Amino acid sequence: MAFVTEQQIQKFHEDGFLVLEEFFTTEECDAMRKQIHKIIADMEVPPHCRTEFSTKEEEQLQAQGSTDYFLTSGDKIRFFFERGVFDKKGNLFLNGRKLGLENPVVVQSMYIFKQPGIGGEVTPHQDATFLYTEPLGRVLGLWIALEDATQENGCLWFIPGSHTGGVTRQMVRAPPGSIPCVQFLGSEQPYEDSQFIPVPISKGGLILIHGEVVHRSELNSSNSSRHVYTFHLMEAKDTIWSRENWLQPTPELPFPSLYL
Repeated sequence: MAFVTEQQIQKFHEDGFLVLEEFFTTEECDAMRKQIHKIIADMEVPPHCRTEFSTKEEEQLQAQGSTDYFLTSGDKIRFFFERGVFDKKGNLFLNGRKLGLENPVVVQSMYIFKQPGIGGEVTPHQDATFLYTEPLGRVLGLWIALEDATQENGCLWFIPGSHTGGVTRQMVRAPPGSIPCVQFLGSEQPYEDSQFIPVPISKGGLILIHGEVVHRSELNSSNSSRHVYTFHLMEAKDTIWSRENWLQPTPELPFPSLYL
């Protein structure tokens, strides 16, 4: 396991992201992949819950936003599919205190397959759009490469330093009974391709992602998958989790603490 230096922490604060190669061993990555394969083998998703994942606003409102399956995913394992996967019938171990995290809680985790040919584009966005806090700057993403992430199979692209300009868009729950059941306040500002830099990373690497840094990934048009396990932390001390966020803790499973 790698250790984070003070120089790396400074780099994170400057850029809004930090690449840590060889943070996990090959064996640890393979163990995570083996576990998700067990979960998938037992997967049962009713037809009316087969939701395609997207970061494009219209598709989010139409797909994720039209079903409680998405809104109630906070304390359960839910499955969201890449575009094109259905036919027409529908058939860590990081010292968070170095990053200023005194009472971090885990608000969300995802396993992203990014399969060859159908691993879809993720449009430019800020995680705080979907995981909004007051004050801002309290959300941290941890992106673990379980396979090599290259420009060909859809590595992340970032705009360095873009985490200092605030958030212009927020996805919130719509009033009860509304369809779609989420809506956007504000709008995403336009970005130029030239602003982004690619951030390839080898299997076992970890990328720390500030909640307000702008990032994206391309379609996986290669013959190789790009499996990733990612989760988001929130500094709970002196932080208000927006009651309008689509994702809400439940009495049965409040956001668990990272520290035991």
